[in-house]
Amino acid sequence: MYRYLFLLLFLVPLPVLAQVVNDGDNIVPNPGFERFASPPVGWSYKGAFFGQVVRYWFSATTASPDVYGPGVKVPQDWAEKGFGDQQAHGGKSMAGLTLYGCTNGKPHCREYVEIQLAEPLVPGQTYLVEFWTTHLKRSLQIDKLGVYFSEKRVQRQADELIAAKPQFSPAALVKAPGGKWIRQSGHFLATTEAEYLLIGNFFEDADTETLAYRSDCFNYAYYYIDDIVVKKVPPFIPVPVKPDDLTRQPLEEGKTIRLKDIYFEFDKYDLMPRSYVELNKLLTILRENPDMRIRIVGHTDNIGSDNYNKYLSRKRAKSVVLFLMENGISAGRLQYYGEGESRPVASNLTEEGRFLNRRVEITIVKR
Repeated sequence: MYRYLFLLLFLVPLPVLAQVVNDGDNIVPNPGFERFASPPVGWSYKGAFFGQVVRYWFSATTASPDVYGPGVKVPQDWAEKGFGDQQAHGGKSMAGLTLYGCTNGKPHCREYVEIQLAEPLVPGQTYLVEFWTTHLKRSLQIDKLGVYFSEKRVQRQADELIAAKPQFSPAALVKAPGGKWIRQSGHFLATTEAEYLLIGNFFEDADTETLAYRSDCFNYAYYYIDDIVVKKVPPFIPVPVKPDDLTRQPLEEGKTIRLKDIYFEFDKYDLMPRSYVELNKLLTILRENPDMRIRIVGHTDNIGSDNYNKYLSRKRAKSVVLFLMENGISAGRLQYYGEGESRPVASNLTEEGRFLNRRVEITIVKR
């Protein structure tokens, strides 16, 4: 979609205090698109732009969703079409998606926003999913505005339709004339340990119902999204503890253990919210074993120079140390080191192998 030049919010540093997700909490980080990784500057048609600007969110394809906030400056030709008129539902920011118009030749006719949840879904657990939406004043109204939960991140290298069956979708046309925000809300039963949420239209134009509710409607559909919620509803199901869970590992001096599901922002050392599930387990172990000392070691794949990878892996290991220290673990119990790309555990020729090589391990120095 079309990109807007804007001057936005100042970057708020990530806290490193323990972030525990309790039953009934919203597990969507940055649900209102309020936090930014960097001030958006310029005009972009690349899908990567969204993820570079909005913290934790990204585009699932090369199509480029829009983000709005204070100071947005819309070019005159698009301002005349109504882009930039809408106010956010909550806070000051929101996202905008083109959801229909492929058969009419609309550029970027399918746009999706995607985020990694703060914790995976629990199979058998019922969840509430909710978001607020409205549409461009002259947009078509459509019925296919859904939420899809995926076990793995969806990364398409083209501007294309993602054909999937959303776990939640409105039962009728999403009508929001006059800039009125409408709540879309429902329940679904999780069947997999999905970790990613996508919002968009997962159906072809031919399978999407539309309505031109005014005579001057465009031949495409454009909707705004804000304040997304996904949370468990009672009764709460206990989260199964797997055999390879960190809490089940023997704590022996000299033993090296890979920390599961530690994620950092791309090419950075800021911890992603999903990481706190594992880090809180490590925190509990250290609290229950006050004499234990550990070494945290960061590793990377082979993308980039040796020196840079050493630097990045060391900074990522240090981020884990800072998390533990901010939560009461003495610095004298913690060491950290960056190995860079020097100790791969898989081939760097595939994305799967590179993913395995990008890891954080702990070694028990003293039990």
